[in-house]
Amino acid sequence: MSDDTIFHKIINREIPADIVYESDSVIAFKDIAPMAPVHVLFVPKKSIATLNDAKAEDAALLGELMLAAVEYARREGMADNGYRVVMNCNADGGQTVYQLHLHLLGGTRLAGFGAAGSHH
Repeated sequence: MSDDTIFHKIINREIPADIVYESDSVIAFKDIAPMAPVHVLFVPKKSIATLNDAKAEDAALLGELMLAAVEYARREGMADNGYRVVMNCNADGGQTVYQLHLHLLGGTRLAGFGAAGSHH
């Protein structure tokens, strides 16, 4: 797994992105192919390829990703109506960029999700 993903290039300001949140350890930007009216990616600045690669020492960072998403949802007025946070892991989980990231989706009532044909 490389530390040279498109997300690393955004973190390093090598390519532009619509950055909507940043702290010392987390950056967030709008997804270029949004799947909801609001679709923002929250990415740790530390290189962690997948959720499988996270270690016990990353627990606070993972929590910060969640709390950053909550802060953004509140700021954008979505917290009361609701939103979804999703992390994909590896190919079968739908991960396409191998730098851990959290998707925040909202701004509308979201359809169900899961495996094709699933009704959960």
